[in-house]
Amino acid sequence: MMNIRHLKYFVATAESGQVSRAANLLAISQSSVTGAIRDLETELGTDLFLRTSHGMELTEAGREFLASAREILQKLDEATKLTRRHSTVSGVISLAASYTVIGYFLPYHLDRLQHLYPGLEVRLSELNRESIEEGLLSNRFDMAVVLTSNLNNPELESETLLKSTRRLWVPNNHPFQRRGKASFEEIAQEDYIMLTVDEAAHTTMKYWSMTSFQPRVKLRTSSVEAVRSMVANGQGVTMLSDMVYRPWSLEGKRIGTLTTDKEIPSMDVGLAWRRGIEFSRPVSVLVDYFKQCYALPQTPFSLGRG
Repeated sequence: MMNIRHLKYFVATAESGQVSRAANLLAISQSSVTGAIRDLETELGTDLFLRTSHGMELTEAGREFLASAREILQKLDEATKLTRRHSTVSGVISLAASYTVIGYFLPYHLDRLQHLYPGLEVRLSELNRESIEEGLLSNRFDMAVVLTSNLNNPELESETLLKSTRRLWVPNNHPFQRRGKASFEEIAQEDYIMLTVDEAAHTTMKYWSMTSFQPRVKLRTSSVEAVRSMVANGQGVTMLSDMVYRPWSLEGKRIGTLTTDKEIPSMDVGLAWRRGIEFSRPVSVLVDYFKQCYALPQTPFSLGRG
């Protein structure tokens, strides 16, 4: 029968992408994780993961179940930590975040933080990566939630929380979808819808450059919803992460996803701060909250790591 252990092991595996990593994060055996996932799939009557040479990839049923599992665990967490609602921790946190993070990652966590720590005030600013980095280095921001896979500044520390798999998006019943896989050579023959926000175009061209092919770009846009609608309506294909994926466009048309013949780097989301900075009590609470959510090792964060 399904229990909380099943849900925790499933979420850890979905977020880490590998049974071995989930087991390490949870400090349990790999067989415990695989057994729990197998029991869960049996009870639900569907496969939640595709087992590949690269790890565990969520099926569409798995992605839908992930949202429900997180909600259940959230409610349990709130129920078992009611005393934290009356926490005496108070103060202001100046937090920066990029477009994708604010749109698809942060709102859920900001709501939880408000309930768990009503004395904390999070002042949020949306900026691009360069402005966020400058703000962290000048102490304008205490912390940032960013795409850590885009960071390259040696004066910043970062902690990745979530690795979101990138896949090929295609309109429903596309020939690629029926086969379940496509090569970069085949994708290069399709019209391509290029997302530009949060350096997505630059990242896309980096992994295309590892092949001998180029995407046939039909449209460049900063709107994820425009990409979603264009793909759903058969105007092209794209490659984006599971975090921004939704199975339906605004017009109610379905979008399918599949893997490619070459591994695409994940989109990594996490925390960033100026190297060596001393965290205030409110910022330490924020950091510990995220580390607990994503089953990262709990270490003292009164000082940034050098």
